[in-house]
Amino acid sequence: MEKYTIPVKGMTCASCVARVEKVVGKFDHLQNVAVNFANEKLSFESEHDNIDLHEIANKVKEYGYELELPNEDHSKHAETNAAGHQHDEESYSGVKKDFFVSLIFTIPIFLISMLYDFEFFREIWTISHESTNKILLLLTTPIMFIPGKRFFVIFWNNLKHFSAEMNSLVAIGTGAAFLYSTIATLFPGLLFGDSHIPHVYFETAAVIITLILLGRWLEDRAKKKTNSAVKKLLKLRPDKALVKRNGKEEIVSYSDLRIGDIVIVKPGENIPTDGEIISGSSNVDESMITGESMPVEKSIGSKVIGGTFNTSGTFNFKVEKLGDNSVLGKIIKMVEEAQGSKAPIQKLADKIASVFVPVVILVAIITFLAWLIFPDSLQFDRALINFVAVLIIACPCALGLATPTAIMVGTGLGANKGILIKNGEILELMREIKTVVIDKTGTITEGKPKVSYIIPIDYEEKELLKIIGSIENKSEHPLSKAIVEKAKEYEMEFDEPDNFNSKSGFGLSAELNGKQYLIGNKKLMEENSVELLQVETKYNDYSNEGKTVIFTAENNKLIGLLTIEDPVKESSKSAIEKLKRKGLKVIMMTGDNELVAKSLAAKIGIDDYFANVLPEDKSGKVKELQANGSRIAMVGDGINDAPALAQADVGIAIGTGTDIAIETSDVTLVKGDLNDVLHAINLSHKTIRTVKQNLFWAFIYNTLGIPLAALGLLNPMIAALAMSLSSVSVVTNSLRLKRAKI
Repeated sequence: MEKYTIPVKGMTCASCVARVEKVVGKFDHLQNVAVNFANEKLSFESEHDNIDLHEIANKVKEYGYELELPNEDHSKHAETNAAGHQHDEESYSGVKKDFFVSLIFTIPIFLISMLYDFEFFREIWTISHESTNKILLLLTTPIMFIPGKRFFVIFWNNLKHFSAEMNSLVAIGTGAAFLYSTIATLFPGLLFGDSHIPHVYFETAAVIITLILLGRWLEDRAKKKTNSAVKKLLKLRPDKALVKRNGKEEIVSYSDLRIGDIVIVKPGENIPTDGEIISGSSNVDESMITGESMPVEKSIGSKVIGGTFNTSGTFNFKVEKLGDNSVLGKIIKMVEEAQGSKAPIQKLADKIASVFVPVVILVAIITFLAWLIFPDSLQFDRALINFVAVLIIACPCALGLATPTAIMVGTGLGANKGILIKNGEILELMREIKTVVIDKTGTITEGKPKVSYIIPIDYEEKELLKIIGSIENKSEHPLSKAIVEKAKEYEMEFDEPDNFNSKSGFGLSAELNGKQYLIGNKKLMEENSVELLQVETKYNDYSNEGKTVIFTAENNKLIGLLTIEDPVKESSKSAIEKLKRKGLKVIMMTGDNELVAKSLAAKIGIDDYFANVLPEDKSGKVKELQANGSRIAMVGDGINDAPALAQADVGIAIGTGTDIAIETSDVTLVKGDLNDVLHAINLSHKTIRTVKQNLFWAFIYNTLGIPLAALGLLNPMIAALAMSLSSVSVVTNSLRLKRAKI
């Protein structure tokens, strides 16, 4: 199933979100249609390849919104990003320009209108009342038709489809004030006869439009900051690359790179994409992707990751992955999808927004009629102004921003700290986690066996290691590689063994320098009658500690042993302690036997563990825990962890693990540090707390404002200011999350 993410222009509130989702959702074969108001993007999925995006764009355009469709090539996602960010800049610049145009005309309108009620001003201002109203009309008209045009265009498009949203409220409110004032200015006799000059409300229409544009400008400026995480990731990738084609070096843009291109990377440059080094060597800083603090040595055959930094030498590499298929592309896509997703808590806001505007228009009409009918004096202008106030204070733009801005900032904060969260639902769910199940190998431990002890008998340590290394060098077994790595630390030159033989489940045998050697476990020694009595105690002690003991016999006589173990990560013990202090139950899951599991659990402070768990049984263990009603997080790194990661309420993959584990998981910890499990849970708590604060402020403005406006206790200009501030306060509160300590 392919997922589409497309920038949308023209949305201004939660009702716009509901409108676009409803229009696109009517197309066949589209699933999970969702619009994120904070980053202004539409997303949907489809199993069909022949989706006509232009048809969807045209339909959406009928309602006054515009989709920015991407081009079709390998960098589709990159171009979508670019289009999205260009759209952000255009929208920001357009609103800013409209605000200042509106402000220039509004200042004299406001001053004249307010001061005209004072005697001293009328003595200075020698122009008649009728002429003053005509001057106000001339000054207000450009505001209505230039910066105010944006509201009326969308209102008209919605009206044609019998729908309404925030722009409708602004257009009806300001349009009514302007139309009434225009008639009162040009044809006063039509309203009240020739008895007196009616009051006009040009300043109301002008100030409302200016303040709403001010709010939208501030809102756009704040919203740009909520998406800084993706922008930071995009900046890691250089726009251009030096490539060698047909024997010539040339600089090409990133979008012109192709699979198989030879890219030249010099010291101090970022690597443009993923590939394999074919010449040269260097040290590469991969901390921004993997969290590895020290530069990594790279030589011929080494893989390089796009977005990482070449610190020293020059090398050429062959491009293997581009765009969304590269590591950086996958991270950006994952962050963007998470930021574009909806948390379940947003459903309430969406339901309210979908019926909010029609209800508000009804309340405004009732307010108008009530003020027109019940008071005993001439109240048409009062009814009009209260009608406008109800429409303006009720604009639900803050409601639409409350959840997505917090989700965007929260997932962005996680990405900056190496915690990649798949979607808003997972971000919300993580705070309900009660039990954390952690796979042992590669998660609690390094996942790379290492030699821990060498105990020679009748030999020097290096002599014994050289004998064992020379024979183990012929084997592909992971334990053999650990021994060879240890031997290489002494820069040993291995001898060439003869008659090498690998005995599965036992060990190795070979002839070396005229002597017969056996290297393997206790069974191999016993089968060949090698005497082990002198090391029996050590063997039992090491085995109880979970270490693998390798014996070595020369001509059937024991000459030494060594132990191999998977070291516990430095951060594991402290991370488990912090999780327990948080009140979480921590369980270790391992395929090791009871003795080994118990020993390791005690060493790292885990009280509960599952031992002897086969890979196929891991998901069953998670299911058993879920049967008790507890929310379970599973942390793992390998292919065999994938079913358990999928079964858990939240699957957390260690980023240093396999692609399958990462793709199956809901959260990826890029740095491979167990401390980030706690950080992810803390992030969930803080993000959802911010969402609730935002929803409170969004609702409180409308809940208090609408009755005040209906009762005539709220001036429409104050309503416009309050409405604008509600959006800005919600986005600003979300931005506070960027500084949160998790």
